[in-house]
Amino acid sequence: MYIKKLATIFVVLLFFSTVAIRMVSAQTETPTPASSDNSSTVKALNDKIAELEKKVSDLRSQGDSLSSQIAVMDNQITLTEARIDSTKQEMEQVTTDIDSASKRMKNLEGSLSDVTKVLINRIVATYQVGETSPMELLLSSGDISDFFERANYLRIVQAHDKQLLYDTQQAKNDYANQKAIFEDKKKKIESLQTQLEDYTKQLDAQKEDKKKLLAETLGNEANYQKLLSQAKAQLAGFSRFATSQGGASLLSGQTSCDDWGCYYNQRDAQWGGNSLNGTQYTLASDGCLITSMAMMFTHYGHRDVTPQTINGNSNNFASYYPAYLKYAIAANGASASRVGASLSDISSGPLVVGISYGNGGTHFVVMVKKDADGSYIMNDPFVEGGHNVKFTDHYSLGSIFEVSRVVM
Repeated sequence: MYIKKLATIFVVLLFFSTVAIRMVSAQTETPTPASSDNSSTVKALNDKIAELEKKVSDLRSQGDSLSSQIAVMDNQITLTEARIDSTKQEMEQVTTDIDSASKRMKNLEGSLSDVTKVLINRIVATYQVGETSPMELLLSSGDISDFFERANYLRIVQAHDKQLLYDTQQAKNDYANQKAIFEDKKKKIESLQTQLEDYTKQLDAQKEDKKKLLAETLGNEANYQKLLSQAKAQLAGFSRFATSQGGASLLSGQTSCDDWGCYYNQRDAQWGGNSLNGTQYTLASDGCLITSMAMMFTHYGHRDVTPQTINGNSNNFASYYPAYLKYAIAANGASASRVGASLSDISSGPLVVGISYGNGGTHFVVMVKKDADGSYIMNDPFVEGGHNVKFTDHYSLGSIFEVSRVVM
């Protein structure tokens, strides 16, 4: 009679365990991979992007002419459009992954709930059978065959119990993994959305640059060459200034912030050795204007902006000469423009001032204020410790060739 009861309960327990294992296993299958069509589309777009990047690079090396520059711009626009399409495809793929992870999380929640019920039933069933010691099992057995049969039933039930507990824990782990995947995909989609917005802004800026270049040159090669000559002259002047000062050696511990804003030095080791927008120039030797503008950003409350922040946005530089900083720039979501002014405008706020120095050298500083005694105080981005120093201790007022106020 005992063995019949044990067999009946064994069947019930085995049923509970088998059902639970199947429920858990059904929810822990490998996720279905993303559509091959979508992956093929993304790959094709990435191949197109690589091809366009090479084409833009090849066109840039073909010489300085208006026609070649327009060709570069047209291909840059096409390149950005391809990047936008690729980002949209990737967003679509990630959105599908998010939906899949969300469904699997929901299914796993239901599975874990069902498994919990099964485990409760197992506890009840085990309690009904009671805990039988080997001695009790031996004494209650009719013969040795009956003993081994009963013992075998118990071993099988115990094995299924272990499997059920293992699969329950596995389901919990899978749920945690799916939740982590879900959170990662959410962050990824947010990152892609930001990237898409950046590319869209970049596309608008590139189209505007082309429009502006055509307007500035009137589609005329001579006008284009004039602009190009001015840009080259400015950078050559920066280099000559650095040479006149003994070279652009790197410095440390230059940054200083106060109520006015932050003082930056172009030769600071944090960024001084960096290439100026991917050109042969460096911030240390030719980054005076960028560094001056970064200081102006901090004066107007944008203390997260540094020379490298401005340098890191290629849209801040002229398309026809990538080392030439445009008059209207952006950094970390803030925009600033240099507009013509006079030194007397110092009473309304700091100014960016261009000076001529020595044999063809040029340099930019920030004119911070005018003291009561008539002295002008500047932040010089090249001179070591050039924070709040007297302008005429280093340069003459007659050397000033350009004055701009910054509008934000």
